[in-house]
Amino acid sequence: MSTPSKGSGNSPYPDADSASPAAESGAARLRFAPPDDPAAPLRAAVRYGVIGLIVLAVAGSIIAYLAAGLSGLWGALIGAAVGGGFILFTALSVLFSARYNALTAGALILGGWALKMLLALVVFAVLSNMTFYSQPALAIVVIAALILVLGAETYGVLKQRTPYVTPTREKVISDTNDDEK
Repeated sequence: MSTPSKGSGNSPYPDADSASPAAESGAARLRFAPPDDPAAPLRAAVRYGVIGLIVLAVAGSIIAYLAAGLSGLWGALIGAAVGGGFILFTALSVLFSARYNALTAGALILGGWALKMLLALVVFAVLSNMTFYSQPALAIVVIAALILVLGAETYGVLKQRTPYVTPTREKVISDTNDDEK
């Protein structure tokens, strides 16, 4: 495997292709995600999670309405809000705390987790005595929302192409490299 020389049009470094004919003609070059944006995978996770939650809320509401009527519709909507909000709240708290130091970020994430648990308990306690929604529809959609949103967030993080290291240019001189002679 040979390494491209300067100006060959194949270098991943932004300034290496400036003298190449491909760069002068405006042809597309290989581009990396900015290495100074560690929050890009988190934003993608939230974006894919929200999209998955919207799809689940619409599909779950239609199916629950057809199966249980208006109470099924309410159960599905509440289930999507509780299940999807539960997972998305974690991703949003991690995204928000990414700009702080480790101690502050840990405190924010732990506080967000405690708030999330408290809100879930309050919502389920308030809903336990109400009968306007279908409990089976709520349970099915909550479980589906937890699985779907978590899967969508995982897909969003894994799809991001961020480098683990910042590439730097090195001048390599060796006896077998004819490009340097």
